[in-house]
Amino acid sequence: MMRAFFRISAGAAVLAAMLAAVPANAERAQNPVAEFSGIDKITGRIITFDVYIDETVQFGALQVTPRVCYSRSDNEAPGSDSFVEVDEITLDRKIRRIFTGWMYADSPGLNAVEHAVYDVWLKSCKANSDVPPPDTSAGAN
Repeated sequence: MMRAFFRISAGAAVLAAMLAAVPANAERAQNPVAEFSGIDKITGRIITFDVYIDETVQFGALQVTPRVCYSRSDNEAPGSDSFVEVDEITLDRKIRRIFTGWMYADSPGLNAVEHAVYDVWLKSCKANSDVPPPDTSAGAN
């Protein structure tokens, strides 16, 4: 009985090693727009807002800047993740970084920004938006 168990375990270990050696074909698309939801805890108001990559949008006292936003291909389980920076404008008008990291649309509670007054989380990554893109020619001369 012990030998049969050992053979199954050894076979499972060999199979696991073979599967680990095969690279995953996780296709992910880079998107130009990150869609966020935010709640103002004072008013109870929840809004959804689009932010273009490397654009900064203010939500209450928070400034939200997505740096990249990925989504999975159609043949994989849905999922979106974004690398985001969130700054707070303090009462003395200083800007303080309160979050830098990945947000996951499938697990909004995992890395959402939880502020005393505002919460922000990623809803999805999108290829386009109803919001016009930022004017990049304004800074060029």
